[in-house]
Amino acid sequence: MKKLKIASLPGDGVGKEVVPAAQQVLKAVARLHGGLQFDFTDYPWSCEYFLEHDQMMPDDALDRLQDADAVFLGAVGNQKLVPDHISLWGMLIKIRREFEQVINVRPAKLLKGITSPLASPKDFDLLVVRENSEGEYSEVGGRIFRGEDEVAIQNAVFSRRGTERVMRYAFDLAAKRQKHVTSATKSNGIVHSMPFWDEVFQSVSRDYPAINTDSQHIDALAAFFVTQPQRFDVIVASNLFGDVLTDIGAAIMGSIGVAPAANINVNGKYPSMFEPVHGSAPDIVGKGIANPLGQIWTAKLMLDHFGEEELGEKLLDIIEDVTAAGILTPDLGGKYGTDDVTKAILKGINKL
Repeated sequence: MKKLKIASLPGDGVGKEVVPAAQQVLKAVARLHGGLQFDFTDYPWSCEYFLEHDQMMPDDALDRLQDADAVFLGAVGNQKLVPDHISLWGMLIKIRREFEQVINVRPAKLLKGITSPLASPKDFDLLVVRENSEGEYSEVGGRIFRGEDEVAIQNAVFSRRGTERVMRYAFDLAAKRQKHVTSATKSNGIVHSMPFWDEVFQSVSRDYPAINTDSQHIDALAAFFVTQPQRFDVIVASNLFGDVLTDIGAAIMGSIGVAPAANINVNGKYPSMFEPVHGSAPDIVGKGIANPLGQIWTAKLMLDHFGEEELGEKLLDIIEDVTAAGILTPDLGGKYGTDDVTKAILKGINKL
């Protein structure tokens, strides 16, 4: 029996609604497998926890999470209770940084039965591999002076080690897919970090002669995501560029509520973390209409991470069967609730 310990962090808002739904799905998948078991430990850390304890997580939180095989996160954030920079840096980003989750992976795929906002979308199935630890989101910088002379400095930090690491990860994924990697750059406007990024990309690509490559400036690439998403396979991007591209990817799928993400630790020292992209969606909390597909697709990424790729593909096929049948939440133009979609997916699993 393969027993996997999962630290479950429902977090804020709809995270508390979609995480239990995805847990049901994972348990059903485990029963289908027969030799797989998920042991979930739930932690109540959230903005509500912050109001009571003046911190997003207890002091020993990372020690407790470190024993898990993976972290399964729902959502973080509630601006009415806690400013975003406190909630995110006190929980989500803290886990990412201190657990050395240096790679972020986010797929975008046109699922059957879901209407894309694109006028005439062709089938697309792409994967954005984002550097997750440095780049434009480094903590290096500061402010000097006050008033009209005030200056804010934010340094983008690109190490050769970090840049090469994310690129090799992207190439390795492309080798299992359509064998094409696109690099997101802006070397015509950002004169130090992006030419460096391009040089490392060219160097790494020589080690993968079977993989086709191209390089696109981020502004043009963002436009191509809207006009020609079907042309892409794997895209490798810096922290900021990857963040922007993946939200566009979620949008062209039809709803940010569908989009999954994985934060990957590659050295094995700490657990990886899996989270949907949609955030806490405070406007629909408690209405029973939160879309569970992003969290359930995130569960599929977790299965892939544990080497259960065949199970993961079966789960994604079942998700598509459900969307093709028109069982959709309101964000996708449907009339069904969180429980309805979850039950339909469970029914599909049980049929197997």
